[in-house]
Amino acid sequence: MSVFKRLTFSLWYFRRPPWDHGIVPPEVEAYVSTHPAGRALDLGCGSGTSSIALAQAGWHVTGVDFAPRAIRLARYKAGKAGVMVDFRTMDVLHLRGLSGPFDLALDIGCFHSLGITQRVDYLHRLDSLLAPGGTWMMYGFFKPDASPGPGLQAADIELAELHLRLDQRRDGLDRKTRPSAWFWFTKTGNG
Repeated sequence: MSVFKRLTFSLWYFRRPPWDHGIVPPEVEAYVSTHPAGRALDLGCGSGTSSIALAQAGWHVTGVDFAPRAIRLARYKAGKAGVMVDFRTMDVLHLRGLSGPFDLALDIGCFHSLGITQRVDYLHRLDSLLAPGGTWMMYGFFKPDASPGPGLQAADIELAELHLRLDQRRDGLDRKTRPSAWFWFTKTGNG
């Protein structure tokens, strides 16, 4: 990740970034209400909204984001909420010192912002961090063609299926009316 991109994302957190709405997605709430608490990893956690909700439901949560300002806000919000979350300033591609296994890995808009080789690296690391039977819950929007920039394509889902089993997909539209989807993947086996 370039220094410029890190700085740009961090500066967004002096205001409210358009992707950080401060609302726990209903999909996360539904997951929490139907699964026993365990260890969760929130990849690209932003200001910690979903990490805090998981912690309030009894999960042991680690939230990572490369924007230092986002992590400072997340720690402040967790303190106000009276919950413990291990928030760390780190890049999802360089999770040094982080060890699994995690029962849940949550990704709301991080994976779709990575380049193709970064997505491959991310999935290899995710595979090593998820517990067998663990869930990768991922949300992303789709881009209409192979143009540069963020967004998912069908090939990204196929790539993820080389590592994990796709159990559920829920399509919809994001706030800009772009096609988007929630995905629930499961790690099978011990690998």
